[in-house]
Amino acid sequence: MEKTDLKAAFKALVSKPEPLFLLGYMLFPLLAVIFAALGLWMVITGQRAGGLIVLLVVTQVFAIGALWAIARRRQILDSPQGKQDAP
Repeated sequence: MEKTDLKAAFKALVSKPEPLFLLGYMLFPLLAVIFAALGLWMVITGQRAGGLIVLLVVTQVFAIGALWAIARRRQILDSPQGKQDAP
């Protein structure tokens, strides 16, 4: 699979509301909670530097990713083309 194929597949993914729903409301929040628990566990067990990095960086990346997916989905559904595709 070439790089151009991956770009086309990603553009197709983020232009439909269904995959964005899955990412924004299910996958990214779940991963954020899992990594928050992991970071907290690392801090409690004495691995403070790694735990803080997981808590402050990785968890926030998934939280921001969820907010982006929700906003992008809302933008697609509010567009005239998105309203025609919705049932």
